[in-house]
Amino acid sequence: MTSANNLLADLSRARAALAAHTAASTVAIESGGRHSTSGFVWKAGLVVTSEEGLEGEDNLSVVTPDGRRLAATLVGRDASTAVALLKIDDAALAPFVPSAVPAIGAIALVAGRGAVGASAHFGTIAVSGPAWRSLRGGTIDAFIRLDVSANRDAEGGPVVDAEGKLFGMLVFGPRRRALVIPAATVERVASLLLAKGRIPRAYLGLGMRPLRLGPTGERGLIVVSVDPDGPGQKAGVYIGDVVTTWNHEPIGGMRGLMRRLGPDVVGTKATLGILRAGTNVEVSLEIGERPA
Repeated sequence: MTSANNLLADLSRARAALAAHTAASTVAIESGGRHSTSGFVWKAGLVVTSEEGLEGEDNLSVVTPDGRRLAATLVGRDASTAVALLKIDDAALAPFVPSAVPAIGAIALVAGRGAVGASAHFGTIAVSGPAWRSLRGGTIDAFIRLDVSANRDAEGGPVVDAEGKLFGMLVFGPRRRALVIPAATVERVASLLLAKGRIPRAYLGLGMRPLRLGPTGERGLIVVSVDPDGPGQKAGVYIGDVVTTWNHEPIGGMRGLMRRLGPDVVGTKATLGILRAGTNVEVSLEIGERPA
């Protein structure tokens, strides 16, 4: 029994040490003097939090692990990936070391900081899958669901592995399931927010609807509207045109189009294969940025 007790004591101390390490870089976000959500230090003077949990953009403040309340400014937010970036005047708080997604069944720690202080929630990785697209059109680099019970105010907090390395940020999905925005997504989106203050959205200036072409079941997109100042109009696309290919590959319907319109393609060119009055033509189009 003594040996078993020692093992339990060692395990308890290890868990407490991991929670303390994680709490040292976990902050609380307040809006208008009220607790809004949790967050964590991404880089010196920069805090990442959940865009969904951020109640407002005015009178923002960050409560540090030692109880200081620091004024914060919103650098940018992206609803499609749930990432928001704040700036604070404190470079002393240590950022997390990022990590790859652990294997299914691995231990995960969700840290939060609420009105009464720090919180720690231990669980396991229940589901780990490939990249997916959110309902708002954002690309999430991996699908991760945790088997963990976490407080609501832990949303936006860090999710770390057994070594204390960050592999994502906690958000809540349907039925309050604990989901993780991977560290790779956080890094990509936060870097864009820091550089531009927003996530550029690809823009064609075309309103389109799905269309099946003949008995073969081939899918295309029929153009139903054209922005007079948009990229499509400048490239010579007309109402009634049916887009069938993108860079010589089948377009695959609206989902296929949306997969191709990430922020990284703004300013690049694409070749559209178009069926126009029974004739196949090609149009070269420069992808624009969606107007604010």
